[in-house]
Amino acid sequence: MAISNRVIKLNAAENAYIKRDQQTIIEFDEEELPNYFEKEELALFLDIVKEKGLYMDILIFLTLAYTGMRVGELVVLKWKDINFEKQIISITKTYYNPKNNTKKYELGPPKTKKSRRKVVVDELVINAFRKHKEEQEKLIKRFGNSYYNEGYVFANFNRHPGYPILIKLVETRMARLLKKVDLNLEVTPHSFRHTHTSLLAEAGVGLEEIMDRLGHQDDEVTRKVYLHVTSVMKKEASNKFSELMRSIA
Repeated sequence: MAISNRVIKLNAAENAYIKRDQQTIIEFDEEELPNYFEKEELALFLDIVKEKGLYMDILIFLTLAYTGMRVGELVVLKWKDINFEKQIISITKTYYNPKNNTKKYELGPPKTKKSRRKVVVDELVINAFRKHKEEQEKLIKRFGNSYYNEGYVFANFNRHPGYPILIKLVETRMARLLKKVDLNLEVTPHSFRHTHTSLLAEAGVGLEEIMDRLGHQDDEVTRKVYLHVTSVMKKEASNKFSELMRSIA
C-alpha cells in the first residue's frame, strides 16, 4: 500500500522469507493430552447440571457436549440457526468482546472457513432448545420493549435482557457446578471440544469426519486426542484376541 501511494519506492519485504524449523517426529505421551471428560465423567457432570444447574445451564452444557462447538460460537447462536425439523444447528458466526462489556460486543466470522458448518444433533438437544424457547418467550413478553430482541438463544435475562451472555458467564457457571461433584477441576468449557473428539473416536467415527464436525481445517490437539483414544482401543482389541487364544489353547 505504501508503494501504491508512492510513500516509498521499493518494497523492503519483497524477498523476505520465514525460515521453517526442521520438522521432527515427536512422541506424545498421556501427560501431554488436554483435559477432557471421560464418558462416565461427562454423564455425571450432566446429571449435576440437571440437579443443581441454574437457568439455561442444561441447554448450554448439553449443546457443548453434543456438538463440540466453541463457546464463542455458542453464545451468539440465534433461533434462526436452529432447524428443529431437521435437527441441525448452523454455525455461522462467533463472539468478540475482549472487555466483557455486555452491550459492546461484536459478531465476527468463524475462526476458519471450515468453522462455518452445520451440525446434526440428537433429539434430546432439540427438545431442550424447544423447552428453552418457550421459557424465553415468556420472559420476552414480561420485559416488553426493554428486551433487546435480536433472536439470541442464550440471552441475558436480568440487567441487559436480550443481549448475548458473556463467555465468562459460561466459565463461571461451569466452575460452580464442578465444585458440587468429585471431578477434575482443570476442565473448562473448551474441554467439551476434546471430550466430543474422544467420544466420537471411541464410537468409531473417523478423524476427518470429526474435524469436519468441529469445524477444523487441521488441529494438532484434536489429532492427538483421536490417536490416543484409537490406540487404546487397538490395545484393548489386541488384549481381547490374546484372551480368546488363551481360552482355546
